[in-house]
Amino acid sequence: MASEVVAHDPEKAVANATTSSSVSDGSHETASVPASEKALSGLQKLNARIEGLSGFEARGISRVMPDERQPPSLWDDISISLLWFSANISVNNLAVGLFGPLLFGLGFLDSAMCAIFGGLLGSISTAYMSTWGPQSGNRTMVVLRYFFGYWPAKVPAFLNIILMLGYCTIDAIISGQMLSAVNGGTMSIAVGIVVVQIVCLGVTVFGMKFFHQYERFAWIPQLMVLFVLIGCAAPHFDTTTTSTGDGPTLAANRLSFFSLCLYVPNSWGAAASDFYVYYPEKTSRVKIFSLTLAGLWTAFALVYMLGIGLGTGIINNPAWHDANAISTGALIVAGYGPLGGFGLFCGVIIALGVISNSIPGTYSAALNCQTLGRYGKVVPRYVWSIVMIVIQLALALAGRESLFAIMSNFLALMGYWVQIMVVIVLLEHLVFRRVGSGGPGFDWTRWEDKQYLPLGFAAMTSFLLGWLGAVLGMYQVWYTGPLAVLAGFADVGLWVGCGFSIVSYLPLRWIELKYIGR
Repeated sequence: MASEVVAHDPEKAVANATTSSSVSDGSHETASVPASEKALSGLQKLNARIEGLSGFEARGISRVMPDERQPPSLWDDISISLLWFSANISVNNLAVGLFGPLLFGLGFLDSAMCAIFGGLLGSISTAYMSTWGPQSGNRTMVVLRYFFGYWPAKVPAFLNIILMLGYCTIDAIISGQMLSAVNGGTMSIAVGIVVVQIVCLGVTVFGMKFFHQYERFAWIPQLMVLFVLIGCAAPHFDTTTTSTGDGPTLAANRLSFFSLCLYVPNSWGAAASDFYVYYPEKTSRVKIFSLTLAGLWTAFALVYMLGIGLGTGIINNPAWHDANAISTGALIVAGYGPLGGFGLFCGVIIALGVISNSIPGTYSAALNCQTLGRYGKVVPRYVWSIVMIVIQLALALAGRESLFAIMSNFLALMGYWVQIMVVIVLLEHLVFRRVGSGGPGFDWTRWEDKQYLPLGFAAMTSFLLGWLGAVLGMYQVWYTGPLAVLAGFADVGLWVGCGFSIVSYLPLRWIELKYIGR
């Protein structure tokens, strides 16, 4: 998608110019030059050589100017949907569907309705955030500075690093589990984790061009083996199962699973603009929104339904029950059981498919590290990508035996803040900066101007109040908020948190504009 632009990356020209200058100056150096300066010069030369590789993306968080964007094309438009579809038809998202029947005791119909419409709402949130990429030419957390302010925006950036690391860790664990199950347990989960991380490293280090080329075609084998799984495992799905529990309990479980299915596609909202900065500035917001929504929702609807089906089949299928007791990955491999060797081959393909999900998460986390401050910014993007891979590898190896617990605790907890952030952006956009309302517009060239960007008092206060509401309403294994108890032990953290933010942001922002003016 960015292949045309990467070849004309102005940051490469700057890097090369800097290196050339260093080489020229070095020709007149004497032996008295400190060793530290020689080492720095050597690192600069090495960095310029790496960034000069064909197809390598040297750009970090700096804005992509309009004249640096790629020309519009039908293929690039199609790639919008393919990116999200490819990245999300992975088994880690399929595993979320298991929670409906297994954790919340919901029947097939209840689980399906919650998954489909929860996925739709979460996809809408991410699709909205994606529209800022072409318009601004800035990455998501840089765009957020125009809503939160320069300093407060670092908080969501840090949270998004944690979020992306968490999801990529889950990707690595479940892939390792599946590769281990395919080999009958003779290969350890750790080996599978390492294999996935190595492939992910190779793509994320090179950046946007390789990333989009990979996502354009990675969905094809993934979709094929998922259809094979449907044909093989669907006869064992129990679509007649009914939900358990009395009225209040059932309502609480429905809301909790609905919210969980919302959290996962919604979590991409904190990274959505990162992948559109090379699109033309005048690209239709409606087109970006619609194509993003189509790719996301289609992918999540497919894998959620597969996960729900597998979950309903566990009760009446002893082989699936035993496999699920080993790991989630083993359960999915067991679904291919009747196909013998070909089923194991399909298991390998679907296990490696999580790489498509890990690549954008790692890429976004690396960019977020550059937004944390000037020291983070001077470290090249590809170096941060390597650091992120190493951290994911360490976390995955440490938590490889506890995937189900990690997912049930992590997914919901990290889903709260993203939606609160989106609510604040939406309010600022529609209420205070709506076209024709007389409010200030956006000067996207001033993304580092602290005197231009808002102070962020209103946004940060509302964000923290939203978190307070989320804590009061959350229902997790390790904590139950008082409002969750009143709601029949339903996870209402997202809804209470968003409500707190809406009620507080509007008056606080009005005060901020009146007395501070930005």
